[in-house]
Amino acid sequence: MGQQQLLLLLLSAIVVGLAIVIGMEMFSQNALMATRDLVRHGVLEAAVRSQAWYRFPLRNGGGGRSFDGFDLDKIHFASPTIRGQFVVSSVAVGGFRLTGSVDDDTTWAVIVDVTADSIALVQ
Repeated sequence: MGQQQLLLLLLSAIVVGLAIVIGMEMFSQNALMATRDLVRHGVLEAAVRSQAWYRFPLRNGGGGRSFDGFDLDKIHFASPTIRGQFVVSSVAVGGFRLTGSVDDDTTWAVIVDVTADSIALVQ
């Protein structure tokens, strides 16, 4: 009878240990997905704010219907409390490319092309 109880105790310890390990892995995956979602949201927010900046007249601090010389400082966009990077590239009069990435995940990025009337997902 004592060996059965010892065996059940050992099996219970193994099951609990596996459950803890699986739970920790699921938690870290969910945290990464939440950070990715925040980066996506940040990219969309910056894109929409840049379109509004494009439409504002030059005398009011806007782009005057041009993205020429645009950067994220012009729309007072600072990355919120997330661990991500936002980079503006390929700036031209008609648009630019905005890339958002997560600090801990070098394999993932969201890239959008922003014009006056559209936000096109590239990746």
